[in-house]
Amino acid sequence: MTKTRITNPFKPSAGHLPPVLIGRDIILDDFQEGLDNGSGAPGRLMRITGARGTGKTVMLAEFRRMAEQQGWQTISETASAGMAQRLLEKLQPKKGNLSFSFEPSISVMSMGGSLGGVHYEKSRMPLTLRDAMSERLDALEKHDTGLLVTIDEAQAADRDDMVAIATTIQHLTSEDRNIAFVFAGLPSMTSKWLNDDVMTFLRRAQPERLGDVPLAEVSQAFTDTFAGTGMVLKDTPLDLATQATAGYPFMIQLVGYHIWRVAKRHHPQDASITVTVEDAEAGVRDALSRLGDTVHGPELDGLSPIDKTYLLAMAQDDGPSSTSTIAERMGKDARYASMYRMRLIEAQVIEERGYGKVDFAIPYLREYLREHAAYIRMTTGIVE
Repeated sequence: MTKTRITNPFKPSAGHLPPVLIGRDIILDDFQEGLDNGSGAPGRLMRITGARGTGKTVMLAEFRRMAEQQGWQTISETASAGMAQRLLEKLQPKKGNLSFSFEPSISVMSMGGSLGGVHYEKSRMPLTLRDAMSERLDALEKHDTGLLVTIDEAQAADRDDMVAIATTIQHLTSEDRNIAFVFAGLPSMTSKWLNDDVMTFLRRAQPERLGDVPLAEVSQAFTDTFAGTGMVLKDTPLDLATQATAGYPFMIQLVGYHIWRVAKRHHPQDASITVTVEDAEAGVRDALSRLGDTVHGPELDGLSPIDKTYLLAMAQDDGPSSTSTIAERMGKDARYASMYRMRLIEAQVIEERGYGKVDFAIPYLREYLREHAAYIRMTTGIVE
């Protein structure tokens, strides 16, 4: 008889569903209510924001799973050039020699060509995309189902693509069609798209900000998930694992994955494994190493040299930093430094901690900055 192979239940990679979606019950319930309550329900138009590693991609994947369970069709895209065209192709594939095209720029057309130079702007994409979605919905609604469209990394979308998609969704929503639209991205997408006069419709999207998970929920999730694979994680090893996550969703996956892997390697012959303190400590070390490569490094890569200067000034403190002290360390006045403080708060890299105080919002970023300070200064041209 073949022995069943037990695999690591944790999935610390982008977009993979974790074994337990802890701390997200309210958001999931809102989306489910949106599906149940019909066109116009708040949960059918939603925007998800959060820093890297807070689980935005995972939430979109779970929304698609929930919708598909109810017979809905789903279409997902990650924002990049040509996104609207790709959506169109997924909605209505080519038939014979008939093709569909997308003109990404707004075309300016003359009325009659000789009427005193009167012009108007016409975006052809929303109409084309609208027709394609309408045709798909015509077929779905006959069976009392609908269409869910999800967009990930929306802060990176081309404006023409977002105008096309937002306009299409707006028209279909006003027609009470059975459609849902969820877009997710870094916090910067909020100011980028919601303040665009052409896309005011997106301001109606229900905002959901993904933050840290309460440690009590993390602890219970670890206990249950390890037990589900025949391992025991309790007492001091459980406390070490829980505290190491700081409630950060991606770190929960990393810590769980590496502790489980270490324990399995240390006790390969044991039928029932109880995680030791040594297992937990080794797993946490491995998780911290991976966190720097997968979260801290990419996060810093997207920041300006002055943003990084601000963070390096903060990293000199063991806890919350005084904004006036940061400005002094940067050699700038408080007003100048405050512009970068607001930028970093909006990006959810740092957070306010009372009047005149800020701290890191991403776990272990302080330690990463200290370890890599010389390299960061050298590669960005920062001069002290």
